[in-house]
This record gives sequence, C-alpha cells and structure tokens, in this order.
Amino acid sequence: MVGSRIALKPGADLAGFRLAVRRLVAAGVLPEDVIWDTGDAPDLFGGIGSESTSSIEAEECAENGQGAPVALPRAMTALIEAVICHRDPERYALLYALIWRVLHGERALLDVASDPLVHRLERMRKTVARDLHKMHAFLRFRRTETPEGGERFIAWFEPDHFILEAAAPFFVDRFRALTWSILTPVGSLYWDGVELTIGTAAERQDAPDSDPVESGWRGYYESTFNPARLNTTVMRGHMPKKYWHAMPETAAIPHLVQSAQARVKTMLENEVALPLKRSPAKAVAAMAKQAPQSLEALNRIIAGTAPFVPGATRAVLGEGPMAAEIAFVGEQPGDHEDLQGRPFVGPAGQLLDRALKDAGIDRGKSYLTNAVKHFKFEQRGKRRIHQKPTTGEVQHYRWWLLKELDFVKPRLVVALGGTAAFALTGKAMPITSSRGEAVFRSWRGYITLHPAYMLRLPDAAKEVAYESFVADLRRSREIAATCASEE
Repeated sequence: MVGSRIALKPGADLAGFRLAVRRLVAAGVLPEDVIWDTGDAPDLFGGIGSESTSSIEAEECAENGQGAPVALPRAMTALIEAVICHRDPERYALLYALIWRVLHGERALLDVASDPLVHRLERMRKTVARDLHKMHAFLRFRRTETPEGGERFIAWFEPDHFILEAAAPFFVDRFRALTWSILTPVGSLYWDGVELTIGTAAERQDAPDSDPVESGWRGYYESTFNPARLNTTVMRGHMPKKYWHAMPETAAIPHLVQSAQARVKTMLENEVALPLKRSPAKAVAAMAKQAPQSLEALNRIIAGTAPFVPGATRAVLGEGPMAAEIAFVGEQPGDHEDLQGRPFVGPAGQLLDRALKDAGIDRGKSYLTNAVKHFKFEQRGKRRIHQKPTTGEVQHYRWWLLKELDFVKPRLVVALGGTAAFALTGKAMPITSSRGEAVFRSWRGYITLHPAYMLRLPDAAKEVAYESFVADLRRSREIAATCASEE
C-alpha cells in the first residue's frame, strides 16, 4: 500500500480514529503515509498524490477488516481521548505517530517529557483540560418555560475545542433531575431527565439572555466580593472576558472594580470597631483587654460577640461543674447544639453519652465544651451542612477556650479530635500518631477520636472504633483518678 487517506467525522471522532488505527496498524501503514481528513479543516494537501492514495471512510474499516484491537498503556489511552478533542487539524497524525512508535519498541515513550512529540501532545492535553474546566465553571443555565407549561434550563457556551461530548457526563451527573439544553457553535446537548441526545450546532440567539433568578444571584456575588483582594489581571486570567456575556454576575464587575478602592478605605477606617477582621494575634490581644475575672464574665463576652465563622444563631457555651475531673473539648457545635444552645446534644453527643456510660464516666460530673463556639455551616435547601473550621478560625477562638479552662480547672483535658488538639496545643496533632496521653499547657491531657468521626464509618468499622474509643475514655478516667490522688 502506497498510502491511505482516512476520512473522519468533524469534531472529536474517537470511534472513527480507533477503527482507522486498527486497520492501519494491521496493514503496516507508516505514519508518514497517512493523510487524515478531519472534515473540520481545509485539505492542506489539495489533491497532491491522489493517484497513489486510497480514500477510506472510518466506518468502512469494520467492513474491510479493521484488524485486531491495539493494546496501549492506560495513560496513553487517556491522552488520546483528550487530544482528540483539540482543534489542531494535525491531532490525528500526531497521535498515530505516537501509537506507531510505542508499538514499535518505545513502550516508555510517554515518560520522556522532553521528546518533542510527547511534549506537544501533553500541551494539547492540558489545553483541552483547561477548556473543560472553563465549561464546568462558567456555563450558566437560564430557566425557560416549555409549550406544555413545564420548564427547561438552557445554556450557551463557546468552547475553544471539541469538548462537548467529553463535558456531558459532568452536567448529567450534576443536573440529573432537571431538563436542560447546552447550546454551542459546534453542537448541542439535550437532557430530558432520562436520556442524553447530541444535536447540531446552534447560534447564540437560540439561548435566552436572562431569567428571573439572576438578580438574586448577582446580589449574592456582590455581597461576597472582597475589594481588598481585587486583582484584575488575575481575574481575567481565571475568568476570561469571552465568557462574561453568559454569566449574570459579571454585569456587576465594572461597578465593583470602580468602587473597590473606596470600599477598602472604608474597611480600614472601620477596622478598630471590627476586631473580627483582624489577624488571630490582634483578635487575641483585643479579647485579652476585656480581662474577664470569672467564667460567667467570660461567657457573657462570648455570648455577646458576633460569630467568627459564617452562620450560627448563638454561641454554644461550655457546660459542667467547676473543678471537674475531666473536661471534654470537641471541635464545634452542630445543628442540634446551635438550636438548643447546649454542647453535645446531637447525634455525636448521643454517641458520646453512650460511650461515657460504658466507660464509667458521669457526664454530669464532667465539663463539656468546644474549641469553636459557633456552628459553621453551609445552607443547602432546608439543611444546614457542617463545615470544618479553618486554622485561622480555630486560632481566633483559642484564647477563649484556654481562658475557659483556666477558670474551670479540670484535672484532665480530653481532646476529641484533631481540631480540639490543635486548639489546645497550637500545632497540628494528627490523631493517628498523637492519640493517647498528652500535655496541654499546665493540664494533663489525652487525645482521642471525635464521636462524629465514628458516625461516618461503615457499621463494621464503627463498632471497632467505638470499642477503642471507650478504651480511651476508661484510660482517661484512670488518669483523672491518679491526678486526684496526687493532689
């Protein structure tokens, strides 16, 4: 065979390319003897060599003996699937050249990053990955009404590459319950709640320009915009202007940029009155100036201070007797604790109660509190989903916790989980390596699991973890008894 012309469908014709590769490899056709006709680019060869070149449609490969499947490394298969989505008209030729070299002795070719062919294909893969990321991040659906009185959500997007089919699973998984359409200049996706259909190219005017909820979304975006962190160069890098017309929040950007300097000035002028915006060190200094002389006075300060974390309806204060044998410190209140204003009354608290009873510890004689005094959560519909506090947020609350324990004067402090251990020591304390006896400033301490951790485990693992947790509590009780005898 002198040469072959392979005609593929426009766009990302992965199936056609696979069939063609099988046929070409079986026939021993060299990469330089193949002309790839992608249908989405002009024929650069014009007809030169047409007498010695056979034109083969990819669909004909199955009928004309496409050859056996070609075994390739898994990483190479993933590279092929990504690069085929690239707009470069040479993509098929480059990939076939790579396949040929791998099949003819260069099995570790993908590991040679300096190889010009590998380098070029890897850059193309990254470009496609970025385009997919942009589509996931910047596509916006707009609600429309169907003639039957139902609703369909329609989005317009302009990808740089042929990524429509590659992006489809993301949107099906994320918006499975909705009926939607994604329109682009290279094709369209239609989801009816059960089946995905791929359609022809669309035009921008086929998609709506707005919908009723956009004003609310724009208001949310404006409320979360931080003028002190404005960097227009970085903003354009992460959110190119070509996508702005389809994103309702971007209509607010010009005003937000223009007013940023004045807003930052106002924030700086009001900083003294807003210690919550200060660094942890400044927050600690501000709280220390309040100099509470008793636990009651400290609790009044905590209860009267706005949360350092988003959410929460109230501060959840510690509970238990002074000079308790054991003080248990958790991470933060949960939904039930926030609503009732008491620590450890939700599912994790119920599990702790059971474990305390099994370990022979009287909850009524113990002191229970949290490192963070407010419930940090994310609202999802009617549910408030727990959010782990950041290191900075724990540091903000740390002064309160240490002052609280100074007043309570427990014989032993038990840290329930890594966040509590960090708050008590000021450094990261992984549970797996730190579990057991510890020293927290002037207090003897013990580090163990948080009950909430066990609630997330499978049943079999939960029972094992629970037994080890009870064993930790029994050991804590023994240490507290030793401390009492030494006084």
